[in-house]
Amino acid sequence: MHGLHCAAVCAILLCPTALLASSVFRCEDASGHITYTLQGCPAEQTQQRQEAHNPTPGKGKAVPLAKPAKAKRRTARPDAREVTVVGSRDDGCGNRMTSSERRTAIIRQRIVSGMSRADVESSLGKPDRITQHNGQTRYLYRGNQGNNRQVSFDAAGCVKGKR
Repeated sequence: MHGLHCAAVCAILLCPTALLASSVFRCEDASGHITYTLQGCPAEQTQQRQEAHNPTPGKGKAVPLAKPAKAKRRTARPDAREVTVVGSRDDGCGNRMTSSERRTAIIRQRIVSGMSRADVESSLGKPDRITQHNGQTRYLYRGNQGNNRQVSFDAAGCVKGKR
């Protein structure tokens, strides 16, 4: 019985315990990219040792994962500069319409000056007839009740006018 008791005590003492904290290495390369590892950092990266405390769930107080940052109030500076757009998408028709206006016109099947041929075809479909005269292209659409719709494009392929 004494041997059994001694064996049980030895087994308990030799059992690995759960780690509540461990060392983690913080590695930073020349470009500032940070990684965390248990194995250590490569020679070309700076290494810092950090202690990571990982409490067992359900014991003690709750540990917050992150604290939300307080919102900073920004006031407009009197010397604030106007935003300068360096580049923007050119639609080929002089950007006379915003993308929102273009999308709304296509959905409502409205043809507006400044739309491209692709915009018109997205809105009304393929034309029943296409004519060209003096560098100007016209799309003709025939309706079910004898209604005709004609869309004229300029030499750049942009809507010039409609009838």
